[in-house]
Amino acid sequence: MTDHPRIPLAGVIGSPVAHSKSPRLHGYWLKKYGIAGHYIPLDVAQKDLPEVIRALPKAGFVGANVTIPHKESVLALADVVTDRAALIGAANTLIFRPDGRIHADNTDGYGFTANLTLNAPSWQPQTGPAAVIGAGGAARAVIASLLEVGVPEIRLTNRTKARAEALRTEFGARVVVYDWVQAANMLEDAATVVNTTALGMVGKPEFRIPLDALSPRAVVTDLVYAPLRTQLLDTAEAMGCTVVDGLGMLLHQAVPGFERWFGVRPEVDQALRDAVLGA
Repeated sequence: MTDHPRIPLAGVIGSPVAHSKSPRLHGYWLKKYGIAGHYIPLDVAQKDLPEVIRALPKAGFVGANVTIPHKESVLALADVVTDRAALIGAANTLIFRPDGRIHADNTDGYGFTANLTLNAPSWQPQTGPAAVIGAGGAARAVIASLLEVGVPEIRLTNRTKARAEALRTEFGARVVVYDWVQAANMLEDAATVVNTTALGMVGKPEFRIPLDALSPRAVVTDLVYAPLRTQLLDTAEAMGCTVVDGLGMLLHQAVPGFERWFGVRPEVDQALRDAVLGA
């Protein structure tokens, strides 16, 4: 339980934000652990973000998650930025301290590796290259976390090559950029394969990168979780790979924030998955 003098409030800030599964996720934990708190969606326009962020602690908020399009903008509004948030260039978790200071963190990378560690226990990231598809905000968190756990080489591809090259400049020599049309080649001998793009998501273009070179020893994960089982995962599993869906990353990235806001470290289990999926 928390010792906050008022009923603690938290939420997710974005625009749009009605589709977010975070209120269902945190609501489940609040009920499970008997915490008298609330977690709500907050649709905030870009021009209103500074004013809203500064007002939330006064209204009883102990923190907030941040999603598109505000994950980069909130860094400039924070008093304290963690090293990993600074490295990734974005924050997804804000903690409003009792002294009024705003603390910004990024737990996406933690969620990514925790998801793989739990759902692919045989995963050994140090044993071979990782192939990362996409160079957006999610890719930044994934690359940072893969480097941290000792992946020897990250093969990166993106439709717009300049974005991938910018990440290579930021993250260093272990990142090797492949042309989009050569993306299939980077899968050869890859120990880890990650789709960080929206390809394969409901309403988005299909994932069309050929998987012929994929090793059956690879661990393949897709950050897309709508649908939960993407074509990438189905094809990789049929080839003998260990596959991990993207919902777990969402669940695990929420753990550190909930613990900081409400004083309880929550558990990620099948009951939580079922609750978030509406099962």
